[in-house]
Amino acid sequence: MERKPLVGERILLRRFSKRDLPHIQRWSADAELRKLIGEVAPMSEAEGERFYKELRADKDRVWFVIVLKRNGRVIGEAGLLRMFRPWRNTDMTIIIGEKDAWGKGYGTEAGHLLLDYAFNRLGFHRISIGVVGFNKRALRFWESLGFEKEGVERDEYFYDNKYSDGIMMSILENEFRKNIENRPTC
Repeated sequence: MERKPLVGERILLRRFSKRDLPHIQRWSADAELRKLIGEVAPMSEAEGERFYKELRADKDRVWFVIVLKRNGRVIGEAGLLRMFRPWRNTDMTIIIGEKDAWGKGYGTEAGHLLLDYAFNRLGFHRISIGVVGFNKRALRFWESLGFEKEGVERDEYFYDNKYSDGIMMSILENEFRKNIENRPTC
């Protein structure tokens, strides 16, 4: 699989490398961020090493860091996982780990880059995502990229002594193409 970064207007998606581990370990230590994305515990150094080894060996996953073009700062991570090529299906994730980068459109740009890569370069037909139900901001974000709600996993997530539903969402390649046609140009 190619190693060139996916380049957008303000960001690029660069393949995840070992030097990026401290970023995701720091983000995983943030309780607010963990709650929003459905993680339950910080990532230890040993778990980070294991994650990296598994990532390198997993041919059904491609992982990137989200990098600001203007200064090279790593602000998040994005990837495709559980890629099942025979069915042309995959799951997707985007996490903006740096809170001062929230609400600036970087996640949307990363989403467009990753969707284009998955549908146009890798040839997938369906991309899905699971979202913690109380994370209304994330639900709106994924809908803005063209994902549609398709199911609810009742009381799927337990955090802070409370249950929350999991919301399953997906986008099909024809919906992606239609969204591109309707996307305003600057």
